Amino acid sequence: MIDLNHLDDLARRLSDMVPPGLRQSREELQATFKSALQAGLGKLDLVTREEFDVQRAVLLKTREKLEALEKTVAELEARGNDTPAG
Repeated sequence: MIDLNHLDDLARRLSDMVPPGLRQSREELQATFKSALQAGLGKLDLVTREEFDVQRAVLLKTREKLEALEKTVAELEARGNDTPAG
């Protein structure tokens, strides 16, 4: 899920950018920004860093297996080409 501390920080930064005359309702704006950010990010198809790292590890392992299989197939094909046709 999305780190709420990052959303709080972003909402705070957005509310800090509001002109001084409008800062009376700064807390309200900050809450509105945070809510809008959560809603917008919630609609995106995002994964956590942990999920990404797990999938990356799976992909690397799969790539290693594929390379080993390709090497084995190449060796078997080479052996097959070396035997006389009978």
